[in-house]
Amino acid sequence: MLNKKLILKLFEGFSIQRWNDLVRPFELVEMDKAAERMVIAYIIGKYEETAGKKVDWGWMIYASLFELLKKIALCDIKSPVQQMIRRQFPKEYVKLNEWVLKQYKDIIDDPDFYSEFTIYIARTAGNFPMPEELKLSARILNAAHKFSSLRELEMIACVNEEERLVKIRKELNEDIQQYLDLRGMQLLVTRQRPFDFVMMIEQLRFQTRWNQTPRVPKTSVLGHCYFVAALTVLLMRKTGVKMCPKRLFNDFFSGLFHDLPEAVTRDIISPVKQATDELPNIVKKIEDEIVRSELVPLMDDSYADELMYFTNDEFKNRILIKDENKKQKVVHTEWEELNSKYNHDKYNPVDGRTVRLADHMSALIEADSSIKYGITSEHLRRGKDNTIALYKKGQIINGIEIRALLDDIVSE
Repeated sequence: MLNKKLILKLFEGFSIQRWNDLVRPFELVEMDKAAERMVIAYIIGKYEETAGKKVDWGWMIYASLFELLKKIALCDIKSPVQQMIRRQFPKEYVKLNEWVLKQYKDIIDDPDFYSEFTIYIARTAGNFPMPEELKLSARILNAAHKFSSLRELEMIACVNEEERLVKIRKELNEDIQQYLDLRGMQLLVTRQRPFDFVMMIEQLRFQTRWNQTPRVPKTSVLGHCYFVAALTVLLMRKTGVKMCPKRLFNDFFSGLFHDLPEAVTRDIISPVKQATDELPNIVKKIEDEIVRSELVPLMDDSYADELMYFTNDEFKNRILIKDENKKQKVVHTEWEELNSKYNHDKYNPVDGRTVRLADHMSALIEADSSIKYGITSEHLRRGKDNTIALYKKGQIINGIEIRALLDDIVSE
């Protein structure tokens, strides 16, 4: 399923600029937008679940990935232009979507994944009806898309003349009106507690990874988190394991939120973390304390414990079970047991070691791509070599021979 071509195609999401016809005080790229959209979708979806509604998280996770792939293929066509083509030239719009799928025909070697991609494109283009059971999930994702776009506009508004923004702001606000029946959207638009939480998450958008060295393309911590989440899901598909719905959900959002503490601690680079033997544990302890004091108060009770489950021991395979006092307890487990005993929603399984593989793979690509572009440094070369050296040839971790994949990525 996961191959070098698809990985590098996804990585192009860090190079696609957004709002590039306006003045921008910082870089706005498509990968960051994909990340913020799913953070917002998570918040809105959790409020809908609290209201007793069914959210298809698996569909939403793959939909976000398909949207990113589509955007990468159509990077030169602005969204409003695409909508005009859809309304005024429906036949050409169908052909345009067929062209998008053709771009991935030789890249995606998983026939089931490609089939799901095709169906998604057909449904969102209006060729196939959206099943009733998916309509709420589709509305949540669309609402998150519109609100994350509005947030981008609000962040660049301070450096643009109002005349440039009036039409865009009006259209976005009109689009958002149709989603105000969603409780989470109401709270975000009126800037209640969930909005404050999103504001904290957005700080990861301004934090540049590898900030001690020049690099191309630059990647933010937030965009890196989405890339890791996507790679985690695709790596799990590569193993052939059919994950229970909660496992897919946990794996993706553990990847998406794995660097959440950096919203309040900032990105501490690996060499500094490893300056002493005990420093990694000390940093982790401090991160946990700061998250509980500064981030948890901004989280709704419906998802606060879950987010802590995602970020504590984030790189360990784990489950949740009840102890003798019927309290939830985190238990670390082996991958084989996750598959044979705990691949059920009631155990809340997480493939934390797969998240770690995806995290290292992302770091390797970030370093290697810049080196190949000719922007290099001792930091990048050492980071690349050290990441590869972490894994022996033939070593299997969570069902994946990761070294072979890493070697393929860095090959010419």
